[in-house]
Amino acid sequence: MSRVGKNTAVVASAKAIGIKPGKVIIYGRDVTGPIILTLVAILLAIIANPLTNGVFFTGNNLTNLMRQMTTLPGLLSLGMLFVILTGGIDLAVGSIVGFSAVIAALATVQWGLPVWLAFLLGIATGAFWGLISGSIIAHFKLAPFVVTLAMMTFIRGLTYVFSEMSISRRDFPEFRTIGSTTIGGVPLSTMIMVAFFILGALFLNLTPLGRSIISIGGNPETVRLAGISVKKGIITAYVISGISSGVGGVLLASRLGNIQPSLGGAFELDAIAACVIGGANLAGGKGTVQGTIMGVLILAVMNNLLSLRNVDTYWQSIFKGVIIIVVVLINSLSSKGQKK
Repeated sequence: MSRVGKNTAVVASAKAIGIKPGKVIIYGRDVTGPIILTLVAILLAIIANPLTNGVFFTGNNLTNLMRQMTTLPGLLSLGMLFVILTGGIDLAVGSIVGFSAVIAALATVQWGLPVWLAFLLGIATGAFWGLISGSIIAHFKLAPFVVTLAMMTFIRGLTYVFSEMSISRRDFPEFRTIGSTTIGGVPLSTMIMVAFFILGALFLNLTPLGRSIISIGGNPETVRLAGISVKKGIITAYVISGISSGVGGVLLASRLGNIQPSLGGAFELDAIAACVIGGANLAGGKGTVQGTIMGVLILAVMNNLLSLRNVDTYWQSIFKGVIIIVVVLINSLSSKGQKK
C-alpha cells in the first residue's frame, strides 16, 4: 500500500471512531451507553463469582442462567421495548405468559393436539391479547397503562378459570423437549430468544414499519403528517409484545412441566426494568434492541446472584424497584443536561 493509501486509511479510521467529552462515537453513533452497560455486566459477573464461592462460573449455573433469562427478562423485555418505543406500557405481559402456558398444556393434555400445534396455539393466544390491547389503545386513544392494567386482570382471571396441570416426561416427552434440550451447553430455548432479538433488531432498523414505531414515541403528530399510520404502528407494537409473551410462556411451560394459573405473576416489573436499564425512555422514542440485551444480561446476572445468595424474593423486588427509579432519574438528569 502506498503512503497516500495508508494516510487515507488512518484518516478514515479516525473518523470512524471518535471520543468527545463523556461520549464515544463510532461511525456517527453514540455507543457510550452500550459500552458502559457491557462493562457493568462484566463487573457484576466478576463480583458474583467470589460472592457465590466460585459457583457462578460453573457450567451448570451458566446453563441455568441462560434458561432462566429466556422468558424473563429476555423475551418479555424485547416485546416491552417495542411498546415503550411508542410511548406506551404493557402490564399484561405476565398474565399472557400464564395464559399461553395453560392453553398450550390444555391443548396437549386434554385436547390431544400435537405438541407443535399446541405450542403454536399458545403463541397465537399471546398475539391475540396483544392485538386486543393495541386496538383499544390505538382506536379509542385510551391510556396504555389503564388498558393493559385492565387486560392484566382480565387475562389472569380467565387463566384461573382453567385447571392446574402437570406435563410428565413419560406421557408427553415432546412437550418438555424444547425447555430441556441443550446444544453445546447452550439451551435451545436461549437460542430461540437470541433469534427473536436478531429479528427484532432487523425489523426496527431496516423496515419502514419498524422505524415508524420509534418515531411514534418521539412525535406521533409528525408521523401522522408524514402519511404513516400511527394506529398501525401502535397495534403492531402490542402484537409483537403479545407474541413475545406467548413464546415466553410456551418455553417456560416446556421447561417447568408443572403449569399453574399464577405463572407469570409480576413478570412485567423485570421486563420494564431490563428495558429501562438498557437505555429505553419510558416517554417513548428512545431505546435499542442492543441496549435491551445488555439490560437483560445485567438483570439476569443480578437475579442469579441474589438467588445463589438466598436473598428473599421480596427483597429482590425492592432492589429492582430502586434500580428502576435510579436509572430513570439518571436518564432524566442526563437529558436535561444535554438540552442545556
